[in-house]
Amino acid sequence: MAFEKHLFVDAANVLHAWPESRALLKRDRWAARSWLVQRLSALHDSESVLVTVVIDGRGDEIVIEHPSKQATLTIVHTPSSLTADDVIEQMVARSPDPARCEVATDDQAERDTIEATGAVWVPAADLLVRIERSEHRINAKVASINRANRQNWRNR
Repeated sequence: MAFEKHLFVDAANVLHAWPESRALLKRDRWAARSWLVQRLSALHDSESVLVTVVIDGRGDEIVIEHPSKQATLTIVHTPSSLTADDVIEQMVARSPDPARCEVATDDQAERDTIEATGAVWVPAADLLVRIERSEHRINAKVASINRANRQNWRNR
C-alpha cells in the first residue's frame, strides 16, 4: 500500500489542545496518550497515512513502539535531551519529500519551523475534525457490513 502523506503528531501539544483529552491528561497521562493513539489509528486506517506520534521522553535514548504491530503507525519517545519538537523537525528535515509531511501542533514556533522545511502545518482542531470524519467513515463501513451480513443470514 502506498502512503501519500506522513503525519507527525506532537502528542503533548495536541492532548493539551483538546478539552476531552486535557481532562483525561490531568487524571492519567498514559491513558491520554493511549486514547490519542487509538483515535489516530482511525485516521491511519481510513486515509492510509503514515502516523508518527512523538512524545517527550525521560530516558537516555529514543524509544520506538509500534502499538498495532504495523510499521506505519509509530510512537516515538524522545530522549530527555530532546523535545518532541526537536525530533519532529529532524524527521521532517530528513524526509525525502518534506512536502508530504504534515505536523499536528498548535505551537506557533514549531509551525514556522516545519513550514520553512516545506511541510504542512495541521492545527490540533483540524486534526480532531479529520479524526472524527475517519471514525465516522469506519463506523459507516462497519454498519454496512453488519447490515449485509444480517441480510445474508436471513436469506439462508
